[in-house]
Amino acid sequence: MIQALGVITACAAAAGGAGLAVAGNALFDFALNPRAKHSIMARINDGEVTGVDAAAMGSDPALADARRWFEQSKRDISIRPHDGGELHGWRIWGSGVIPGDDGRRDSASPDTAHRYLVLCHGYSGKPSDLAREARAAHGMGCSVLLPAARGFERNRDRYVGMGWLDARDLLGWIDALVAFDPQARIGLFGVSMGAAEVMMASGAELPDNVRCIVADCGYTSVWDEFVVQMNDLMHLPIHPLLDAAEAVCRVRAGYGFKEASAVKRLARARVPMLFIHGTDDVFVPFRMLDEVYSACASPIKEKAVFEGAGHGACSYADPVRYRNLVFDFLTRYL
Repeated sequence: MIQALGVITACAAAAGGAGLAVAGNALFDFALNPRAKHSIMARINDGEVTGVDAAAMGSDPALADARRWFEQSKRDISIRPHDGGELHGWRIWGSGVIPGDDGRRDSASPDTAHRYLVLCHGYSGKPSDLAREARAAHGMGCSVLLPAARGFERNRDRYVGMGWLDARDLLGWIDALVAFDPQARIGLFGVSMGAAEVMMASGAELPDNVRCIVADCGYTSVWDEFVVQMNDLMHLPIHPLLDAAEAVCRVRAGYGFKEASAVKRLARARVPMLFIHGTDDVFVPFRMLDEVYSACASPIKEKAVFEGAGHGACSYADPVRYRNLVFDFLTRYL
């Protein structure tokens, strides 16, 4: 990790565009290349980054039990994204949902609610991180779908999309659910990068099947989030380094950090939305809650604050309140 930062710093100090180009590529690999030897993801997984409450997840027996249920119940599902190949995820149909031989929902299915919840995980995570939420949703009668984001789990052959590319992919996952069940009533739920993903999807042309969105500790834009990490994690200058990394990202991954904005997409949001954030979140600063909430144009929007909760840890800080809050919201709109 120190070696990677040293390369970035040394290249930034070099005169001319060549040094910045090397630094931009190094910073891109550090943040967005899952196959790089030294990366932020590796540091998060090693517990070296402040603001990520990995201890809360690791010590929770309910998560361990839910993960066992998830591993036993999950089935593969995949889509073909706009840029080719396949993206993989997991699905668990509700107990009253019967798949037909044609791959669509059988009309004889006794389930009449047609509820589906898509759960989107965070940066450095994997679908099973949301096993508790998936199990709880399944218990309330939902079928659940948990895509793996670009750069994660079985989709590690791609660069990390930071929610922006994943938001476009999310439209493909939604289309897959509607093709399976044209009467599907779909909710979207995301934590951290997954929250940015569902917020970025909120302003897209969503089908009427999408009824509500829950965003837990999502960031305002990829640029804003990287500014936080450049300052707090890497202690590197924003300009010209982040500008160089953004230029590299446009070439290698096909998007820019500033265009990848939840705030801009929320200005076109129309479905009911619930925003959640912890006051002690320093990885995605708590102040971003008011920014995304204010930007949201949906006529129905709510926000909830969890005092003392770190990043992605609201559901661990007060599990009963969190569960009641989220599932009351889902019940009202699904």
